[in-house]
Order: sequence, then C-alpha cells, then structure tokens
Amino acid sequence: MTLAMIGLLFVAGFLSGAVNAIAGGGTFLTFGALTLAGLPPISANATSSIAQFPGYVTSTLAYRHEIAKMWRGAVVLTIASLLGGLGGALILLALDNPSFRAMVPWLLMAATALFAAGPLLKPKASEERATNSLPSILGQFLTAVYGGFFGAGMGIMMLAVLGLTTGGGYHHLNALKNLLATVIAAMALLVFIGGGVVGWPQAVVMIPAVAAGGWAGVWLARRVPQTIMRVLVVAVGIALTIYYFVTD
Repeated sequence: MTLAMIGLLFVAGFLSGAVNAIAGGGTFLTFGALTLAGLPPISANATSSIAQFPGYVTSTLAYRHEIAKMWRGAVVLTIASLLGGLGGALILLALDNPSFRAMVPWLLMAATALFAAGPLLKPKASEERATNSLPSILGQFLTAVYGGFFGAGMGIMMLAVLGLTTGGGYHHLNALKNLLATVIAAMALLVFIGGGVVGWPQAVVMIPAVAAGGWAGVWLARRVPQTIMRVLVVAVGIALTIYYFVTD
C-alpha cells in the first residue's frame, strides 16, 4: 500500500468510528474506502466487518448492566443470531466476486434507504413481551442472515424488528440489539477469517482508526447535530450506489 492509501484508509476508519458514535452508518465509509484500495468486493465486505467489530464490542460493554438483567431471556435470540450470522457469511463465501459485485449496488441502495428511514423506524416504547416467540426468533434469524452477508444498516433493521416482536423501552432494545449484533459479527468474522478473504494489511490500518474515531465521536456528538451526520452518511451511500451501478 502507498502512504496515500494508508492515509485514506485511516481517515475513512476514523470518520467511520465517529459517525457510528453519532448517527451510525460507518460501514458505508469503510466499505467504500476498501473498494478504492483495490480489494475485491467480498474481501472489502469482510475486511469492513473486521474493522467495525471492536465498535460492536464496546457498545455491548456500555450496556452491560442492562444486558445482565436480560441475558436469560435473550438466549434463544442469541442462538438464532449465531445460526443466521453463520448462514449469511457462508452464503457470501459461496459466491464469486463477479456475482457479489452484481448484487452490491442493490444492497447499497437498500441499506441507504433503510438508513435514511432510520428515524421513522426507531421503535417507540411499548410493553415488553417474550423474546422467545416465533415472530421474534424468525425475525432475528433473517436479520442475522443479512448481517452476516452484508451488514450495512443491520442495526437499524434489528431495532425495528425487535421493537415490533419483543417490545420494551428504547434502551432495553438497544442493549439487546448491541448484544445480538456482536454475536452476528463474531460468527461472520470466524467464517471470513477461515475463508481467507480478509485484507489484513488494510484491517490493521483501519481497526485503531475506527477505535479512535469512536472515542472522538463522543466529543463530536455534543457539538454536531445528528441530522447533519445522517445526511452525510446518506450522501456517501448514494454516491457508492451510483458508483457501483455505473462501473464494471
């Protein structure tokens, strides 16, 4: 890698961590930068997942007290997340790069639309229901398949599904979402690492950058309106979608 490319990956990782801390959607930045770095689509997707993983872990730790109160009820959804994340990652590895490349613009378009609609999909507080109902298990399994396969917009999708199927207050749902997202990402990473599709030099540059950006994002969150960050992320998503539609 050239110094310019290392700089691009670091800046993209830093901004991704900051954006995730404020509004979410950092995957668009890491995936786009890794694509510009020349990684094939499958490798760019897998490497982006590696770079984002520490953020899932720290978000889960931040909700450790809430999770301690609910973990027994979340066991079934955790199993569904493991199976779904495994299935999604294996589906990705079963494809070749041209096949996945043809799907990328459609996935990006859907993820961008999902992210843009995020405020409308934010669940309202409601009575908490059993997490082991058939709709909640099925909904979480399908969300996990998507998360293992691509991942952009997974958090918003999961919040919406959990809000509909399990109910509860926002922080209850967000804690559950963070726990399950960590499980999905961990399973996908094991598959990606085993499949040898991770671009490790690029990941080594991005991981500390994402961590630093997440730390700085707390400072930025107090000064930059979330709406501005959301507009920027949507703009990046639209630009990436157009890029993948018009290029071979």
